[in-house]
Amino acid sequence: MRRLHGNDKLVVMKNSATIRNRAVPDPALDSKVHALSLQSGGQTIESSRVGGSTPMDAFQMAESAQLSLLVGKEEEGLGLLARAHQSFLSIGEIKPAARCAFWLGFMALLAGDGAQASGWLSRAERLLQDEADCVEKGYLFLPVGYRLVHERDGAKAFEAFGRARNIGEQFKDRDLVTLALQGQGRALIRQGEIARGVALLDEAMVGVTAGEVSPLTAGGVYCSVLDACGEIFDLRRAQEWTSALERWCASQPEVVPYRGQCLVRRAEILQLHGAWEEAILQAREACERFSQSHKPEAGAAFYRLAELHRVRGEYTAAETAYREAGRWLRTPLPGIALLRLAQGQNAAASSSIRRIAEEVREPGSRARVLESYVEIVLAIGDVAGARAAADELHDIANRFDAPWVTAMSTRARGAVLLAEGDLKRALAELRRSWVLWCELDAPYEAARTRVLIASVCRKLEDCDAAELELEMAHEVFLRLGATPDLARLKEFSSKTKHSDTNPLTAREIQILKLVATGRTNRGIATKLGISEKTVARHISNIFNKLSISSRAAATAFAYQHQLV
Repeated sequence: MRRLHGNDKLVVMKNSATIRNRAVPDPALDSKVHALSLQSGGQTIESSRVGGSTPMDAFQMAESAQLSLLVGKEEEGLGLLARAHQSFLSIGEIKPAARCAFWLGFMALLAGDGAQASGWLSRAERLLQDEADCVEKGYLFLPVGYRLVHERDGAKAFEAFGRARNIGEQFKDRDLVTLALQGQGRALIRQGEIARGVALLDEAMVGVTAGEVSPLTAGGVYCSVLDACGEIFDLRRAQEWTSALERWCASQPEVVPYRGQCLVRRAEILQLHGAWEEAILQAREACERFSQSHKPEAGAAFYRLAELHRVRGEYTAAETAYREAGRWLRTPLPGIALLRLAQGQNAAASSSIRRIAEEVREPGSRARVLESYVEIVLAIGDVAGARAAADELHDIANRFDAPWVTAMSTRARGAVLLAEGDLKRALAELRRSWVLWCELDAPYEAARTRVLIASVCRKLEDCDAAELELEMAHEVFLRLGATPDLARLKEFSSKTKHSDTNPLTAREIQILKLVATGRTNRGIATKLGISEKTVARHISNIFNKLSISSRAAATAFAYQHQLV
């Protein structure tokens, strides 16, 4: 008769509906369990009934609970776990009862159900207060660490997770060690120690992909690591661990490892890679799952769905999804402002993004806000405001030192330099951004950057280069179904054709634009840092080339050819 020890792990055996208490899956074992015994406190309890329940009953319920959770039946799994807890209490098995209480409380904590979490965790702590040192006490340090991370006390959180890790190592409980490692990693990242933090996350994921932990722990750790990668814009690490976990999942076909925020992060990665149809399916699944269970992750899920609808030009669906996201999200995000910009409501877009920028201060979220801020305020001509936002985004990019946020930052700086007329520097920044987006396999973002590069090339009078950039961008937008960008591209190409028939040089166009604003020769000279005599010569050339004789006619030409 095999004995089950409190420190053993619950794992799903491949091609089996039974979860066995073993540290590592063993395909040689089948799903038949003829007898069961427990060892607790040095005493073996046989499978006879005690107080109306048996150890077999309790452990089978706990195993069934784990299996239900693993295949995505969360409500059923939690109900079985609560029944297992009561069964363990009825037969005097305190440690297994406390472990069930811990998991009920821990999962309630992650779901945002604070009162239930407090109740179950307090019960687990009370049950263990008279027990000798045991691994179950180590698990109770995990929610303490998460609470401290939420309170932004990273140092104390790291210490709490460290105590859990030490107990896990003492009792050789790989689940506890791995959960504690990822907790310490997240705590360090929140303190700004990104390199040390991701090293611990990597160590935790090595344990996951090596099959050292139970599938339930594997899914939870992966979701946490993927979420952390999103916070620090480390797309490459997220991709690497996603690929590794998918290989692991291939051997565990019944397991549903993607829960919580990681479902949304996966949709975001799919969108970035241009797999928009698959991303929409993932986002819709997340919306349905989280809204039905009233989980806070619903906000991020609806926001991701709204973003996908927006870039596809499905504005009504995007509006609905953004509003649904707003019911759940605690932190405002820039999507609705970008929607207003796409709808041509520039003033509303500006007001919205300025309000959001005042509220959002956390660096990861703020980076996304600042990227949108630059795009929106440039559309209304606020170059100074765009410059300030681009500079702040540049500082955040230097802090994270990740290709994703660096690509965002260099594109923003390039767009501002373009608006300021510093074309050579603008082209250098935009080319760097485009290379980074290509390295990240982000076709849509790379194509958007190409359009800006085309704008620079057009101003530098390199029409062939501008046309090539636009052609390449058009191919990507057409393949993805990015209808708003296709429309903007058509408008841009129209302006380019106008400029092809325009005999003016780049400097003459610049001066013509200032004439159209009503500036005098002196005002233009001051603005451009040149002499009034040079301005007068340029204006004379403009009049001759356009066969006009007045500033009013020059202004009319500028408006007719969409130069202002």
